[in-house]
Amino acid sequence: MPELCSVNVFRDHKRLTLSLSTPELSTGIMQKKWTTKKVDEDVVLQLQHNLNIHPLICRLLVQRGITTPEAAASYFDASLRELHDPFLMKDMQKAVDRLHEAINNKEKILIYGDYDVDGTTSVTLLYTFLERRHSSLGFYIPDRYREGYGLSFQGIDYAAEQGYQLIITVDCGIKAVEQVKYANSKGIEVIICDHHLPGTELPPAAAILDPKQEDCPYPYKHMSGCGIAFKFVQAFEQENNIPIEELTSLLDLVVASIASDIVPLTGENRILARHGLRQLNYTHRPGLLALMQQGNLRRPMRIRDIVFGLAPIINAAGRLSSAEQAVKLMLARTRMLAREYADELEVCNKIRREFDQKTAEEAEELLVNHPELRDRKSIILYQPHWHKGVIGIVASRIAEKYHKPTVILTQSEDDVVGSARSVSQFDIHDIIESCSDILINYGGHKYAAGMTLTAEHLSEFQERFEERVATAILPAQEKPVLEISGELEISEINHNLWNQLSKLEPFGPGNMQPIFLCRGVRDSGHSRTMHGRHLRLSLKKDSNRIASAFAFGKADLLEKVRKSRSFDVCFTLQKNGSSRRAPIQMNIQDIRFPDDS
Repeated sequence: MPELCSVNVFRDHKRLTLSLSTPELSTGIMQKKWTTKKVDEDVVLQLQHNLNIHPLICRLLVQRGITTPEAAASYFDASLRELHDPFLMKDMQKAVDRLHEAINNKEKILIYGDYDVDGTTSVTLLYTFLERRHSSLGFYIPDRYREGYGLSFQGIDYAAEQGYQLIITVDCGIKAVEQVKYANSKGIEVIICDHHLPGTELPPAAAILDPKQEDCPYPYKHMSGCGIAFKFVQAFEQENNIPIEELTSLLDLVVASIASDIVPLTGENRILARHGLRQLNYTHRPGLLALMQQGNLRRPMRIRDIVFGLAPIINAAGRLSSAEQAVKLMLARTRMLAREYADELEVCNKIRREFDQKTAEEAEELLVNHPELRDRKSIILYQPHWHKGVIGIVASRIAEKYHKPTVILTQSEDDVVGSARSVSQFDIHDIIESCSDILINYGGHKYAAGMTLTAEHLSEFQERFEERVATAILPAQEKPVLEISGELEISEINHNLWNQLSKLEPFGPGNMQPIFLCRGVRDSGHSRTMHGRHLRLSLKKDSNRIASAFAFGKADLLEKVRKSRSFDVCFTLQKNGSSRRAPIQMNIQDIRFPDDS
């Protein structure tokens, strides 16, 4: 097996929101293209006349397809009453009936989930809901290294040995055809709750809840795995007149999954996330409180706090140890027990960061020493000693920095495993699928996927992947783009605008945080560097109003900022603090000087 292989990579769907920005990923080597979102100005003016709010907010609404006062009111409200009837989902009645049967017959039920945040929150949600009405209950998380992703034969053997009669999979199972057949042969029935793309053959399960099935009429197709589990308990609640408060108490888990799995924050997901954030910010769940304390997170929390604060700690368990620890943490009934589990997870997280940093440095070194790898349409890097638990993170970093579909591969026993991440609007799953005849298995989403292959097929996979990416990728997809929502003057930044803008939250894929443009700003004379890497800017324009701004990873631009008579900035807005009058800051996404091409 070669020491270095060039193939192709893609970004995972989770990294689509990195424009929300992390310091280490916001300093890409490629100049960004600035584009302005087009809207029908007449519609904006009419909406502004009817709503009597800032015209920029009306522009943002129209950009989201909201063109009437009624639609705007519904969007701002994001009421739980707008959730779809769960029984619109194919097989929902079958799933509820089978669950009723299991509870009435006192069957042993095993909840089987994936080892990431979506999987562990899904298990926690279903277990929390069912333990109040069923005593013969257990959960199982597969070992990432011994069993791999999804429903495993080892897990089914465990279920059979322990006398379980029903397995409910969450965040996995849609492609487990042979595994479900195996479970059935042992007298175990399976209900599948998944949100991944089905294969050509569906498993012979008692019920399959997955809106991505071609013949599923459910109106919203982009839920997280935990969101599917929530729809399952919502259906059960409707049939059993369970108080709605019991369902809303589970939404802190749902929003953790939505944020961490980077599913679109549109439609039903946005409603669940909006109410989930409220629940999270007032949660009494000891495990989540311990995680917030461990991550030094302050309330009110937003989506980015979950993505960069909670999620890495939860995920660390599945990457380096057993993800059962994460489930036990979220199920903990006392703060003392939760604190113990959180401390254990943080140890895993620190080790994960060390592996992550080392692997990223080695990957970067390979690209520096082998420039021919960077000249390809995709990036594929392989080292047999890289840790399987961090290759997805590293793939995201490389794809983000070089803006190319990226695959990071490592050795796992006798096989090669890889994690792929894509760039905006490029479907990496289709590329992976086109190579399926030489893969042992694969799966994922449009922007993120994973695969396993034999060592003998590695070179062929590399060549075929690069060839197909080169054929499919469009010139517009090869350069990072900043989509500007509109122009905003420093003098317009105030708490009234912030309060109106907050009604569009939560922000994420499909409902991205607006990026604004301000032209012709200049340094007030007080800009400086922070920690040697970042810029703390003090900006002004025509008036005496001075705006505070922060630019991650742009310390090298300080002298240019000081010397330039004026420059343009693209930025998002952020409130620094939870108080009503906390200062509002510009978060700089890019700077363009007059002499820039």
